[in-house]
Amino acid sequence: MKPRINMEEIAKGLGAERRGKVAAIGGYFGAMQLVADVQARFRAPRGGGRATDPNWTKRRLVRMNPRTLKRLEELAQRIGGRTARVEPMQVAALLLERTVERLREEDEEALLSREAANL
Repeated sequence: MKPRINMEEIAKGLGAERRGKVAAIGGYFGAMQLVADVQARFRAPRGGGRATDPNWTKRRLVRMNPRTLKRLEELAQRIGGRTARVEPMQVAALLLERTVERLREEDEEALLSREAANL
């Protein structure tokens, strides 16, 4: 098992102060962050089977455009080359979680007011 990295200890050793979390949104660094998420979160179940995030307990069917599914398949294949096998919908779940976490309250209000205007 890999040792856990203590970011507080590293910051203290550098004479720095941690002020928050920075997340890459897109591009190379965003892709590498996605790979790191898979490596950090996915665990194989005790009884065997495909690795997944043990906190995911709900299942839902999601309709999507074939182009979107194709892109998710490509991402899953590329990530799977660096980690354990990853399914397209696992990639979709990670991306969805990251997007929802980044939404600020103002963004939500703007989104809701735009949707209400279109009704």
